[in-house]
Amino acid sequence: MRVNLNNPITNNFKQVKVGFSWTVFFFGFFPALFRGDWKWLSIILLVDIALAIFTFGIGSGIFGIIMAFFYNKLYITDLLASGYVPGDEASEKALLSKGFTVNKQ
Repeated sequence: MRVNLNNPITNNFKQVKVGFSWTVFFFGFFPALFRGDWKWLSIILLVDIALAIFTFGIGSGIFGIIMAFFYNKLYITDLLASGYVPGDEASEKALLSKGFTVNKQ
């Protein structure tokens, strides 16, 4: 399921997937890099490197699977905190059904 988010101050529009992140599952930190999500890029990259060193890569793979379940929720939460609001009523209902706190326009 995808939701539309608008930032009324900057007039930016983002369409974001809610739920499991297949891109993080397959490509690790690269989705955060391409989205410009510098906070989670650095966190994922540092944890991946630390786990890869100490577990010969196995821990990094397990961490990637875990992050695939949580990354989209973390990304949407950060967008909502930075001023984005749902772009339409369907997006607002979808976010509320998934437990997000939504600001009104």
